[in-house]
Amino acid sequence: MLGRHGAARRRAALTALATLVLTGVTTAASAEPPPAPASGAAKTLGADRAPAAVLRALERDLKLKPGQAAERLVNEAEAGARAGRLRNALGTHFAGAWVRGTTSAELTVATTHAADVSAIEAQGAKAAVVKRPLTELRDVKKRLDSAADRIKTRDTPVWYVDVPTNRVMVQATKRSAARAFIKAADVRGKGVGIRVSKERPRLLADLVGGQAYYIESTARCSIGFSVTKDQQQGFASAGHCGEPGDSTAGANRAAQGTFQSSTFPGKDMSWVGVNSDWTATPDVQGEGGQRTQVTGSVQALVGASICRSGSTTGWHCGTIQQHDTSVSYSEGTVDGVTQTTVCAEPGDSGGPYVSGSQAQGVTSGGSGDCTNGGTTFYQPINPILSDFGLVLTTAPAGSGASAPQDNGTVGTWASGRVYEAGTTVTHAGVRYQCLQSHQAQGAWSPVATPALWQRVQ
Repeated sequence: MLGRHGAARRRAALTALATLVLTGVTTAASAEPPPAPASGAAKTLGADRAPAAVLRALERDLKLKPGQAAERLVNEAEAGARAGRLRNALGTHFAGAWVRGTTSAELTVATTHAADVSAIEAQGAKAAVVKRPLTELRDVKKRLDSAADRIKTRDTPVWYVDVPTNRVMVQATKRSAARAFIKAADVRGKGVGIRVSKERPRLLADLVGGQAYYIESTARCSIGFSVTKDQQQGFASAGHCGEPGDSTAGANRAAQGTFQSSTFPGKDMSWVGVNSDWTATPDVQGEGGQRTQVTGSVQALVGASICRSGSTTGWHCGTIQQHDTSVSYSEGTVDGVTQTTVCAEPGDSGGPYVSGSQAQGVTSGGSGDCTNGGTTFYQPINPILSDFGLVLTTAPAGSGASAPQDNGTVGTWASGRVYEAGTTVTHAGVRYQCLQSHQAQGAWSPVATPALWQRVQ
């Protein structure tokens, strides 16, 4: 059931377009975005200067009025920083955070302790007092993950932590299948909800046109985000696209590179090292062929806006529904993906997701289409960077990240490392706690970025 996807199946997987381009290609100029209110967090993450292509697509797909998209991105950046500070303050009482409203003006932070309400409200957030902390919900989901290794999950294709409802949800094609899955995981009575749906997510793969790269001259997939490892340039993509050693060619059929690492199923991640004819850029293909640039990889909150690029359906936006989702495809189960309301169709697989200018992940699969609406899942980018030891290629505004230095003092902040929310580091003799998961950029030292780090001594 969970055996590794074979080479023949991988080569039948076809996907979308993203960011690596031939040397010498320049980024297209675009109109200046409308002004947005500034904040420390917004400036750090570049949310106060969002690309025009992102703003236009958000207005179209989320049905926003002029100016609301810019306001929304600023609010989401600020909400992420406030939620991080509250996560650290609440400790084991913390039960998740999310944003709501047309412009994401409402941040809700959940706690299991009623005495925390005043502290939450003091940060300008709405408090929700719930029964289960986030750590307990994640433990329940891990038990479902373990059960999925032992039993068939064809009729229970999706399960996830749903922070707004303070439950772990199992999506099933029939209620009896969900109940059997919950019983097998021994999590009955632990707040697991059931959602009945006929949708069955599938890997978004097909033979479609558009800029792409070819695997072993037979299959075609999309480039996700440009990366480097030491002096080797390359790009991140979906794991189901190829296996280590598979060769790739560019959209022009010129020799391009080789898959260095790939994981699928379990996770859906890979990276390709390219030859000297290719140069990694921070560009992502936006609407109408325009390019937008990424400046970092700060993870967005549940409820935040997000946009996706793909060769079949182009540039589309939606919102994040939940992180830490498990999906059972016919080829195997993938854990830790993020579910979104962004539509997609076969051929869009592997394309990049961005929130503002922050890289979020690469398309794994989904259901539905862009005519009637649908659901998509992406493999988060930070685990790809961390697992494979990669550095995300970012625009100059972020000052870039250097390769992670493993010979430094354990616990000492270093550019290029991926930090999860809650991690404690030392910088210049001072201890800091991470507020939002991200890969550290050169200009993002703890002392310079209160939106990402909180001093704890």
